[in-house]
Amino acid sequence: MQAAKTEGGRAAKRTEVDRSEGFGERLLGALLDRAHEMPPQLIAPLVAEEVARIGGRDLSLLLQDYEQMLLVPLSGRGLTVGAPEPVQGSPAGQAFLNRTTVEVPQDGSVRMYLPLLDGSDQIGVMVVTLDSVDDDDRRLLRRLAGLVADMIVTKDAYTDLFFQARRHSPMSVAAEIQWSLLPPLSMTVPQVEVAGILEPAYEVAGDSFDYALNDDVLHVAMIDAMGHGLDAATMATVAIGAYRHTRRAGTDLSQVYTFMDQAINEQFGPDHFVTAQMMRLNIATGHLQWVNAGHPAPLLIRNRTVVDRLESPTTLPVGFGGEEPQVTERTLQPGDRMLCFTDGLIEEHQAGGEQFGEEQLIESTNRIVRDHTAVRAVVRALSHVLKAERGGITSDDATILLIEWRGGDADHLAILD
Repeated sequence: MQAAKTEGGRAAKRTEVDRSEGFGERLLGALLDRAHEMPPQLIAPLVAEEVARIGGRDLSLLLQDYEQMLLVPLSGRGLTVGAPEPVQGSPAGQAFLNRTTVEVPQDGSVRMYLPLLDGSDQIGVMVVTLDSVDDDDRRLLRRLAGLVADMIVTKDAYTDLFFQARRHSPMSVAAEIQWSLLPPLSMTVPQVEVAGILEPAYEVAGDSFDYALNDDVLHVAMIDAMGHGLDAATMATVAIGAYRHTRRAGTDLSQVYTFMDQAINEQFGPDHFVTAQMMRLNIATGHLQWVNAGHPAPLLIRNRTVVDRLESPTTLPVGFGGEEPQVTERTLQPGDRMLCFTDGLIEEHQAGGEQFGEEQLIESTNRIVRDHTAVRAVVRALSHVLKAERGGITSDDATILLIEWRGGDADHLAILD
């Protein structure tokens, strides 16, 4: 203990801080020190070297494919590359969906599956084999997986390596545009969770969604541009760009529609339109505001059951010059979920010719939310089950966005123990 003088001349105690570097910190620190200038293709051999230092082997990095059906292996020096693993029913899929480490005993060893989480977005799974595992190994590998996920997301901004690994089927140009436009498919903080999915993943054109968490306000938009192919993708790009511009300018929610409407009309003329739903949710209070421009009303899920439709006065789709929309308000209860979707989900005709319809959507949703807990798992299961119940047909874009409000605060995360 050492003493220091304050401005008033009193002696103040200063506790000496232990700044020694443990083995795990040195290991992670070496990776972090090199990460800034690390070319994307060298991430794999560096991580493999780090894993080997703790006795790990047979390292695999599995990335989620765009259809959310498979976890596909990333190729690279030092990595074990096997067949893609299904998200459903595999240890890798369990780690991915539940955001938790899964350990599978093997002959005299343990195969560990660790979720790759960038913040709260699920990137994929890191898989490694060790002869034995203790709590120190688990803690170190969990932190290493987090650092690997951050590196993948950072490097993904200027390489095609990870995109190519995730693309398990040929992708249309329109879908390439849409995927480049999207925010992360999931986002989790203590007060709220968001997860979305687009179908058909490799052919999607006019559907898109966007969100941003600014202080205590979650901003959300879902859109559906008319038509198919590049025309629809181009309109969706303009609509999302206009939405982001007005959101970042702090524009009133009712005026967001006007700006988006003008942008679509000026760029594409009066015969083109985009349906849209824009929301703002105060994640501290649960106060919800939304406007509707010709879009299907979201469903309100409470206690694992659809209890209501979030009906609101609607104006014309974006681009048709409708009146300024009325803002509808509601206060949510902790645990409430909002299921937003595009009309391709309910307007598809089944094999016998009958339209799928909203009632079947509600029945399927009630069944899925009873069987699945995690928001991301619900979205994925619901999209795939609905596609199967429509006869495996997706002739139009069918997009789902699920939002769960929990309340509370996150201040504890800024306090070091």
